[in-house]
Amino acid sequence: MEQVKKGDTVQIHYRGRLEDGTVFDSSEGRQPLEFEVGSGQVIPGFDTGVTGMEPGEKKTIHIPAVEAYGPRHEHMIMEFPRDRFPADITPEEGMTLNMSDGQGQVIPVVITEVKDDVVLLDANHQLAGKDLIFDLELVSINGQGKSKIIMP
Repeated sequence: MEQVKKGDTVQIHYRGRLEDGTVFDSSEGRQPLEFEVGSGQVIPGFDTGVTGMEPGEKKTIHIPAVEAYGPRHEHMIMEFPRDRFPADITPEEGMTLNMSDGQGQVIPVVITEVKDDVVLLDANHQLAGKDLIFDLELVSINGQGKSKIIMP
């Protein structure tokens, strides 16, 4: 039977959870996730985890933080002056906002604390620093991700 290898486009159902059992994402009720293995479309540990699977196979993989969204970085937590918030936004802990880096790049941030004069914003990915567990079911292998042109 065919096994997943780098360059294959695959369809896979998944359920992602944290070590405490909290589910953070799932394809349940949706189309399976489709991606090209080894292309950087998914986190490195996910690519590694599906490699070698066969259609119909189910398995659980454990991905350490370093192969997922990396470690948390303290330098990605910043203070933002409260008086620089738009008048129509009342900052609240847990609120997610999008900031611009001045070069057109949008960076999602989460408000972690609201003080009298500043608001603490965390630009770390919400799953940074966390080990992840994925329950996988390989639906299909659709061959090489890149089309080949055959000249007559």
